Amino acid sequence: MAAAAVLLVAPAAVACGDDSGGGGDSDPPKPSAEKSTQEAPSDSEAPSDDATAPADPAAAEKQVKENWEKFFDPAVSLKEKETVLENGAKMRGVLKSFSGDERGKQVSADVGKVEFTSATEADVTYALMLKGATALPTASGTAVNEDDTWKVSVKTLCALVKLSGNESPGPGC
Repeated sequence: MAAAAVLLVAPAAVACGDDSGGGGDSDPPKPSAEKSTQEAPSDSEAPSDDATAPADPAAAEKQVKENWEKFFDPAVSLKEKETVLENGAKMRGVLKSFSGDERGKQVSADVGKVEFTSATEADVTYALMLKGATALPTASGTAVNEDDTWKVSVKTLCALVKLSGNESPGPGC
């Protein structure tokens, strides 16, 4: 089942690329590698509340979960998915490919945990479902706050695309 989930993003991989100039990695990334690299403050450095979490963490967590599940919902339109993906308009080609694939129409996500690493970023642990069956039970990604909306990060989508084995993702990744 995990292989089927990985294969579902293969068509999207054709439309996704690394505009950072990197692209020489031989090993595909692991979904759990998408955790934030931001260091946690030490006990002696008491951060202000807004440095480690949004002003209203409960409302932000609710929006992260809703938008994450909306992004992976096969019934949601491409236009609506763009609104819950970081740089959604720039990622339209990847979304079109991902949403147009038969397997992509059978995928959903169930968010298990949201941990805020800053006021504008969160680590998300989720289960990726294929036809209602769990394909990746503990996938990890990140959500970002862009224009006052919590969205699925581009690096999360790109990690899933790269996980499919495509060595040369297209623009946006």
